[in-house]
Amino acid sequence: MVSDIKADLTYPESDGKPMSDNTKQFEWIVLIKKNLDLLFQNYPNIFVAGDLLWYPVEGKANIRVAPDAMVVFGRPKGDPFGVKGAARGAYVQHREGNIPPQVVFEILSPSNTQKEMDQKLLFYDRYGVEEYYLYDPDTNRLRGWLRTDISLEEIDDFPNYVSPRLGIWFDVTVNPMQIYRPNGEKFLSYDELDRELQQVRQQAEQAQQQAEQAQQQAEQAQQQAEQAQQQAEQAQQQAEQAQQRANQLAERLRQMGVDPDQL
Repeated sequence: MVSDIKADLTYPESDGKPMSDNTKQFEWIVLIKKNLDLLFQNYPNIFVAGDLLWYPVEGKANIRVAPDAMVVFGRPKGDPFGVKGAARGAYVQHREGNIPPQVVFEILSPSNTQKEMDQKLLFYDRYGVEEYYLYDPDTNRLRGWLRTDISLEEIDDFPNYVSPRLGIWFDVTVNPMQIYRPNGEKFLSYDELDRELQQVRQQAEQAQQQAEQAQQQAEQAQQQAEQAQQQAEQAQQQAEQAQQRANQLAERLRQMGVDPDQL
C-alpha cells in the first residue's frame, strides 16, 4: 500500500493558492481549526484539517477543493496508513474508506467572488457534506447549510441553532461572531488563551503565596501556643515551689512552738 501511494502522483498536495488572502481571514481559519482540534483531541477517529485539498472522486484530480477547515468523523488523525512520521498531504477520499468530510468551514476574503462561493456550495452539496458554514468577518455575516434527505438547505435560525455533528453553537448577535463549545466555553484565540493562561498562573501564584502565609501564621500561632504553655508550666512550677517554701516555713514555726495559722 505504501509503495502504491508513493507511486501515485495523480493527486497533488498543493493547488498553488495561499491559505488566506489577509490576516483577518487567516486568524479566523486558525481559530476554528485549532479549537476544533482541542474539542476532539481525545477522539482518535475524528480528523480535523485546515486548507487541505480534498479529492472526492477516484481518478479525477481536477475535482478538488481545499476547505478552510473540515472535520471528518470516522477517520484517524495523522497518517491514515500507519506510516510512522508521515501525515496527509491531501484528503483522497477513496483511500479514506470513501468517507467525505461531514463538516466544512469557509472564511470569506475580499478576493472571493459570488460565482466562486456558489460553485463551492454546489461542490459541497454534490459530494456529501452534511454541514457547511460560511463566515464573512468583514460584515460579521454567518450563513450555514444543513443536509436534509435531498440536499444542503440553508439554516435560517442561527440564534437557536446547534451543530448536529460538532455540538457547537454560534452567537451572531455580537461582532465579531463568537463560537461556543458544547459545555459553553468560548472558542479562544491564541491571544485570549495566553491571557487566560497568565491569569491562571497569577491566581496560582497568589494561592501559593496565601498558602505560605497561612502556613507561616499557623507556625507562629503554634510557637505562641508553645510559649504560652511553657509560661504556664513555669508559673505552675513557681507556684509549687512557693507552696513548698511556705510549708517549710510553717513547719519551722511549729517546731519553735508557734502556730502559723494564728499569725
